[in-house]
Amino acid sequence: MSPLAASRAGRVLAAAVLLAACATGRGPGATPSAVASPSAAPATPSPAVAATSTAETGASQPATTVGPAARAVLFNDSHFHLLNYIQRGPAAREFLDMTAGRVGRVAMFGIPLQQKWDYFLSGDHAPDYYLGTNADLYYYSFVDAVIAREYLSLSEEGRRRVDPMITGFNPADMYAPDHIERVLLTFPGVFAGIGEFSIHKEFVSSKVSGHAASLRNPALDRILTTAGEIGLVVIFHNDIDHVRPSDPPHHAEEVLDLFARHAETTIIWAHTGLGRFIAPAEGHVAWLERWLSDPRYDHIALDISWDEVAKYVIHDDATLEAWTTLIERHPTRFLFGTDAVAPADWEGYVANYTVYQPLWERLDPEARAQVERLNYERIFDAAIPRVRAWEQRQLAGRNGG
Repeated sequence: MSPLAASRAGRVLAAAVLLAACATGRGPGATPSAVASPSAAPATPSPAVAATSTAETGASQPATTVGPAARAVLFNDSHFHLLNYIQRGPAAREFLDMTAGRVGRVAMFGIPLQQKWDYFLSGDHAPDYYLGTNADLYYYSFVDAVIAREYLSLSEEGRRRVDPMITGFNPADMYAPDHIERVLLTFPGVFAGIGEFSIHKEFVSSKVSGHAASLRNPALDRILTTAGEIGLVVIFHNDIDHVRPSDPPHHAEEVLDLFARHAETTIIWAHTGLGRFIAPAEGHVAWLERWLSDPRYDHIALDISWDEVAKYVIHDDATLEAWTTLIERHPTRFLFGTDAVAPADWEGYVANYTVYQPLWERLDPEARAQVERLNYERIFDAAIPRVRAWEQRQLAGRNGG
């Protein structure tokens, strides 16, 4: 039986118990370099490997150690939706208060799609998730203004913890780069990247109004080229296969072709291509290993966000060992993210982290530090100065400077 076969309520309770145990040093794998109580004095650190960029492609090498302040933080969140599919969620200040001292930096974004409430399909039932109705989804560009406003409402200290992302564009639209540039220049100094945006996604793609996004659409190439020229981090969702699997997975070759065409763009591939119903093929980990070892893809990182993905990683000892080996061979290429959507409380939010506890226990401390915190910092710290410089050049040109 999978470790995630229990109900979400059970996972949340387990999360709270686990964190309490780890904070006192009595939980499984609870070491000073792993999980610490936010209120406790930081422990003396043991060396953990960071990474510095060796090129704009994002290739990296071990470089620095982790200081005591970083050890009080559980993780940086590379994948967080402040808003849900009806554009509702907590205020950014509320979220930061909830996670203060426990979560470092957060890549914060909304959801680019709005779930339509079609009265003729659902009557008085107001759906708030795409699986709750047959009604269409449509692109909601105002989401970027909402995220910018939330960010700008924060104190300077709060802003240092948030890296906002642009999501309100249609990836099947050749004008999408215009939207991205317009948002950057309307809200200079705010955004660090684009995404999460989806091309092929189980049960979502078929619900989106208008022409479906595709890996073959030149609009996608225009988006990624623009991101590379500006320096934006890209968080990219593309299922590796259809819900009915094929051999080889339907999108495996196309997605690697896309990555190879955009070597100057830093891309984080969400969920390693997996999903709620997109299970890993038998050779998925070996396939990842092959192309992660290929220097043509040094600009690609992978996030292991979403508890639906965790169930594949920690399914049994064999899968756990395979993923541990993969990550330890490529420790600078993986990031943790929660993929939480408009969380109401800490327990529900952090459950997406504690569900990975078997992986955290098995990873060596240096690789764990990379996945939980350091890779995030390396990628975003390299991107932000480039984005700010692009904004300054564009605004100076507008003003005749």
